[in-house]
Amino acid sequence: MKEVVVTGDRPTGCLHLGHYVGSLRNRVLMQNEGKYDMYIFSADMQGLTDNAKNTQKIRENVLEVIKDNLSVGIDPDKVTIFVQSGVPELTELTTFYANLVTLSRLKRNPTVKEEIKQRGFEESIPVGFMMYPISQAADVTAFDANIVPVGDDQLPIMEQVNEIVDSFNKLYGETLVRPKAVVPNNKSSRRLPGTDGKAKMSKSLNNCIYLSDDSETVKKKVMSMFTDPNHLKVEDPGNTKDNPVFIYLDAFAKDREKFEEMKAHYERGGLGDRACKEYLYEVLEETLKPIRERRAYYDAHPEIVEEIVRKGTLKARKKAGEVLKRVRKAVGVEYFN
Repeated sequence: MKEVVVTGDRPTGCLHLGHYVGSLRNRVLMQNEGKYDMYIFSADMQGLTDNAKNTQKIRENVLEVIKDNLSVGIDPDKVTIFVQSGVPELTELTTFYANLVTLSRLKRNPTVKEEIKQRGFEESIPVGFMMYPISQAADVTAFDANIVPVGDDQLPIMEQVNEIVDSFNKLYGETLVRPKAVVPNNKSSRRLPGTDGKAKMSKSLNNCIYLSDDSETVKKKVMSMFTDPNHLKVEDPGNTKDNPVFIYLDAFAKDREKFEEMKAHYERGGLGDRACKEYLYEVLEETLKPIRERRAYYDAHPEIVEEIVRKGTLKARKKAGEVLKRVRKAVGVEYFN
């Protein structure tokens, strides 16, 4: 029996390089191995938790993140692709799980705390946003997922998901599957910094290179990237550890020998930032060119994307319905045959 993989994206904007190395690239690899039953979704309900007053933003991007997935090589014949709001069973599962989690535990979740800080909520935190880990537990368990590909920043969420699974199974009997979080092997891929040197590439911080960016835009962003502020002259030794250009190269460069030579050269001095950025641009273009070509096809055929989502959502509902029935029986709220 195949293991089940579940992962999704918030449709608050197009996906960027951080999403690609943190999860999308792994999705394609796992899909092509043929060993997994995979579900990928556009998490519009989670997107609404901090965009309730701007629903148009979510509506405009629901299919964009799906096109991003298709563009990197996700095959709808091998993967079930759906929209979260099209599977109402997830909301009912969230309600059951919410009774097993305290507010104080949600507040302690490092990822939730960081995202609340980024959004400037202070004390005006939407309840739906605080319930993000509970909602994710529903997304994962609704499909009996064994594996969830994530970046480092999502590990605290997955820890809480497993707490919910353990609590439910302890209280109501073995009902839910306990998932395992899988992070990229390459350390630089787990949390790609922003082009401005900030700790994380983020749509809200406007420091991203998007998968949908054209070649000229990518070049402009790369050439303006933050590097080592102390590397003032070409002959100066440079720092590569906290340098976004070298972190990106580590995540994307296929020619590892050339990358290591460039890294050593920069560290001992004698290599300018411009040369490093030009090489990074070449490396990124090698990855992004086929993605752009596939995206152009789906942009020209929106009806194909809509049909993929329609079929995938129907299939997802069927599976989630089976799990929900199991959960309702375990809790004891199946009153009528």
